[in-house]
Amino acid sequence: MCRPKVFAVGFHKTGTKSIGAALAVLGYRVAGQFGVNHPRISEIALAEALKRAKHFDAFQDNPWPILFRQLDSQFPGSRFILTLRPSDSWIESVVRHFGTRSTTMREWIYGAGSPRGSEQIYIERYQQHNREVRNYFRDRPGDLLTMRITEGNGWEALCPFLGMNIPARGFPHVNAGRVQDNSV
Repeated sequence: MCRPKVFAVGFHKTGTKSIGAALAVLGYRVAGQFGVNHPRISEIALAEALKRAKHFDAFQDNPWPILFRQLDSQFPGSRFILTLRPSDSWIESVVRHFGTRSTTMREWIYGAGSPRGSEQIYIERYQQHNREVRNYFRDRPGDLLTMRITEGNGWEALCPFLGMNIPARGFPHVNAGRVQDNSV
């Protein structure tokens, strides 16, 4: 039997790379972001996501979170992981990482391409997304896992949700482009 697809639907800077690395350790073929600067990302995202979904079984980073409803419809039985962190530390990380650099992806998601100077818009959209995901899955708690990787959630939350054994290595933490293995 084929295991269900896993969609990490938390916004960037919430541990998305860490969850991708963890899923890879568990044997998933993980797809990351695409279309960041595509001039028509809002128009092509779903079709491109469906094409990519044929070749992978786990997904993280943008635009996957924005498409969670459509992905749920297209892939019944899939599992969804909402990675979260406190809004204040999230926006600090977003501004530090992206600054004034603008992308069409962020223009589509937030209505403002760069976070610096648009912090309140970003926070409101981040909080709205998190509410929408939780509300959407409110009657299906077995299909959604909420993780706070930046606060220490790891294998003990992820593996039971996916029906897998906990690996004999530490949960991967990816930060600033480097992977830290917290093996004992």
